[in-house]
Amino acid sequence: MVRGVIFDLDGVIVTTDDCHYHAWKRMADEEHIEFDRTINERLRGVSRMDSLAILLERAKRTYTPDEKEALAARKNAYYVDLITALTPSDILPGVMDVLQMLRKKDIKLAIGSSSRNTPLILKRIGLADAFDAVADGNQITHSKPDPEVFLLASTKLALPPETCLVVEDADAGVEAALAGGMKALGVGSAAVNPTATYCAPNLALANWNAILNA
Repeated sequence: MVRGVIFDLDGVIVTTDDCHYHAWKRMADEEHIEFDRTINERLRGVSRMDSLAILLERAKRTYTPDEKEALAARKNAYYVDLITALTPSDILPGVMDVLQMLRKKDIKLAIGSSSRNTPLILKRIGLADAFDAVADGNQITHSKPDPEVFLLASTKLALPPETCLVVEDADAGVEAALAGGMKALGVGSAAVNPTATYCAPNLALANWNAILNA
């Protein structure tokens, strides 16, 4: 049975996809690099530097490691400016009801996100104290599809990986969960992932009784 649920943040608890897109787009335009929403889809669930590497595939010149760090920092500054406008009203539908239901069942809750801005986002949407553990991009060296962030979250929850369920909206996150020996609930963009243990359009529509008791 599931004893802990580890949630990805962006796309599962709150959506900042547009913030990411507009921040990357602004930086890419300044560098005269082609970037659109199709390319942006490849960045879902991927770390900042790995996302930058994807973006730079279309660059007309080579960037030094220091220049890449500067580009990533610039994009992040644009992104932080955008997410400071987040409020609890930006929490996705069904999230609060699901968190309350899981609490009543004494299931431990964690966040497992590659984003280094996880603490800021949780604070802005009023969920800074809603989880028993938070594992994020500030604490890991390998981003998804490496399972490191989810294994860290299960360690923080003091639970074996096989007793944890990961909720993800990105294929890279589903792959990471399975690689870590956990079950995966694919929602949103990952709701059609054939490798996910379970699939649902969103948290509210997931068959939680079946999932938790399997």
